[in-house]
Amino acid sequence: MSRTRMITAGIGAMAVIAGMTIGGASRSAQASSRPAETPVAGSVAPFTSHAHATGDVAGSQRLSIQLWLRPQVAAAQSFATAVSTPGSALFHHYVSPDGYAARFGATAGQASRVESWLRAEGFTSVYANAQRSYVRATAATSAIDAAFHTRLELYRASAQANAGPYALRANSRPISLPSSLASSVLGVTGLDNAAPVLPLAYQSTKADAASPGKAGAADAKVPCSEYYGQYEISGLPEQFGETSFPNENCGYSAGQMRAAYGATTSATGTGQTIALVELGLTKDMFLTLQDYAAANDMPAPSGMRYAELSLGRGTACGDAFDVEEQLDVEASYDMAPGANQLVVGGDSCNDGDYGLEGLFDADLAVIDGDGGHPLASVASNSWEGGTESQPASLTNIEHAYLLQAAAEGVGMYFSSGDASGVRAPGSDPFVTAVGGTTLGLGETSNRLFETGWSSGLSFLVHHEWYVVGENGASGGGPSVLWKQPSYQRGVVPSALSKAPGNRGGTVRSVPDISADADPFTGFAVGLLTFHAKKHLPPSYAQFPVGGTSVSSPTVAGMVIAAQQGQSGPFGFVNPAIYKLAGTSAFLDPLPLTSSSPALYRGIVCPGYTCGITGLLTNDDQSSSLPFYTGQVTLKGYDNMTGIGTPNGQDFITALRNVEK
Repeated sequence: MSRTRMITAGIGAMAVIAGMTIGGASRSAQASSRPAETPVAGSVAPFTSHAHATGDVAGSQRLSIQLWLRPQVAAAQSFATAVSTPGSALFHHYVSPDGYAARFGATAGQASRVESWLRAEGFTSVYANAQRSYVRATAATSAIDAAFHTRLELYRASAQANAGPYALRANSRPISLPSSLASSVLGVTGLDNAAPVLPLAYQSTKADAASPGKAGAADAKVPCSEYYGQYEISGLPEQFGETSFPNENCGYSAGQMRAAYGATTSATGTGQTIALVELGLTKDMFLTLQDYAAANDMPAPSGMRYAELSLGRGTACGDAFDVEEQLDVEASYDMAPGANQLVVGGDSCNDGDYGLEGLFDADLAVIDGDGGHPLASVASNSWEGGTESQPASLTNIEHAYLLQAAAEGVGMYFSSGDASGVRAPGSDPFVTAVGGTTLGLGETSNRLFETGWSSGLSFLVHHEWYVVGENGASGGGPSVLWKQPSYQRGVVPSALSKAPGNRGGTVRSVPDISADADPFTGFAVGLLTFHAKKHLPPSYAQFPVGGTSVSSPTVAGMVIAAQQGQSGPFGFVNPAIYKLAGTSAFLDPLPLTSSSPALYRGIVCPGYTCGITGLLTNDDQSSSLPFYTGQVTLKGYDNMTGIGTPNGQDFITALRNVEK
């Protein structure tokens, strides 16, 4: 496989689900006898506004769709806030999944009416899940088109919108529901199969605007660095007063990552369970983890503490998350090797579940558990649905199950994204959004520097630096959807909580917390390669990767380690960790300035690795950078690193104390 941290000349290559315009659904004269109908707001996939339709989905193709039922949102939000806030009379008085459904879920009557309508429209296998979050049903595309007054079409895939190995599919116009049911339904999933955004892989690219000239000494092959600055590339054009800069890192080892954030041998997560949410499952993941642990001098993992839950056909339809799953399992294991790991694989088959429906179901499988208890108390999600301009129906669905998670004591951790801007569901006020840093570790794993991850990219062209723009950055910034939650008041600077545009009031700021994410100071993920000749054993190798896909399981692993030996789960930790802002519980990533050592300010990606020699400038923040949204690294809270990164035993002790 190719190395996943190859440079890219812009964020346009990343899959981003953009906004949509909602239009009314017309009805023909022949349909005048039907009951009154209501268009479902936010029911058209955004990419259909600019992608080219290539034809209709075959009418015989059967899909499983889900109508998500509306819970008692206001009451649930009040309760979820109370059980998560230190000092509240309800603090940590969580409810069970069944208890949540009884108190806040959609009613049995709501579910029954939706089920009856679907059966009348020709759907089969109609049922509501146990907690009545949704009603699931299966039908041929022709029946789906007729029931929802829309048409499912095929679209030309692009880097911005694709369905992985499948033909991209979506409804071409808003769907409609009987008006008698519309108020009970948050939205419908399964109609489109657009892949989620993974904040992990970087695409190789070459400069389109200029041809590379001679790189001089940069042509010489220099080994990747096992620690920051171990090897340098010299003979470069001057930048920051220097002509030599550190070569790319090989990827930090488990020991280096544990040292960076002070993971301890006394708090390893024993007795706790962390869930890693994926789409599909990786072949022989536990074997990969065993090889990774051996290669990194970590304790051998126990088969008794590792489990997989497939919501589809396991590996039969492929592993849509591929490298992502190995990364999630290994990074969380580094921080909490004594914890139980549960890998939940959403259905990756093209039956309606591929995409967000499969991921929503995987999250719900953790939250719903067996009805009496969730399956885990922490869940790490290294994916995003899109920007905050995603359809409102998706935002509402996500918010509904995130409230349920908080009410039950399940902490939901989401990557904040790998480019300037705010992503969903990470911006939801009941998510712990994990941002990214650039981390320099020395020869003895000593911390040289840590700053916000925001990389500027310049190509080496005719022995000059040709500025391209932003190459990657921790997602974050002010939300356009959510008001400022109470836990951020007094911590987030007013300049960072100001509502975008001309709106008044203060808003939620993202992220909340952070860890290393820069791919050029990244993580060495262990992967197995399976040979075509099946009699040969798979080969193991490690590759450097980055993105907030690294930081989310790292932070989630630290929290699950801190829960060891406590009376109960910490649940949604934002109200607790913001109380610790500015204390020794957190390391504060600081901005790089003109007084910072020049060698901390840039890393070289040589031509023999990246196709063309590039200089990645660290903590590069400028309004001249394309896609820049005002993110900045500051002392204290900032909108690239949140309140900081975990500080080992101080973090563990302080979190335990505030959660009592």
